[in-house]
Amino acid sequence: MSDNNSNPANPAPGDPVSAQEQMTSPAANEADALSQAQAELADLQAKNATLADQYLRAKADADNARRRAEDEISKARKFAVEGFADSLLPVVDSLEAGLGLAQASAEQIREGAQATLRQLLAALERNKVLVINPVAGSKFDPHQQQAISVVPSELEANTVVTVLQKGYSIAERVLRPALVTVAAPK
Repeated sequence: MSDNNSNPANPAPGDPVSAQEQMTSPAANEADALSQAQAELADLQAKNATLADQYLRAKADADNARRRAEDEISKARKFAVEGFADSLLPVVDSLEAGLGLAQASAEQIREGAQATLRQLLAALERNKVLVINPVAGSKFDPHQQQAISVVPSELEANTVVTVLQKGYSIAERVLRPALVTVAAPK
């Protein structure tokens, strides 16, 4: 019968551990720690590679989106007046037709000019170019009107007396202010 003291694999409690066992235990712990650290390193390197790939893809997507946006802006600038010009072509046709009449009466020329003006105003309105034509007695608006002179009037001070020239705006931006005379203070 063998006792536990003679079996080096199972030392009895309180028995001294051999020197070789003491050396193998820290070496085994270091080997385990090293293999665990190598596994973590490999895992982190894989995550790093994945993140680097995702970064490059995101950067490429952003570059492509920027390039597409620049192309669209370039095309928008290049063809911005295309719709406006298209709406003016019937006006040009009407003017050419009117000028082509050699024996037109003054009344025919007037009617043609009025029809052409209506076409032109409709084309401007379709393209959001609106007329600024204040009525007499309305309050003077320095954002849309330019006072040419101040005249004595029965109207309240700082109101429009007459419109000398209509103004125009596009998309709420004044292209040309209306030229007006304004009532003087009493």
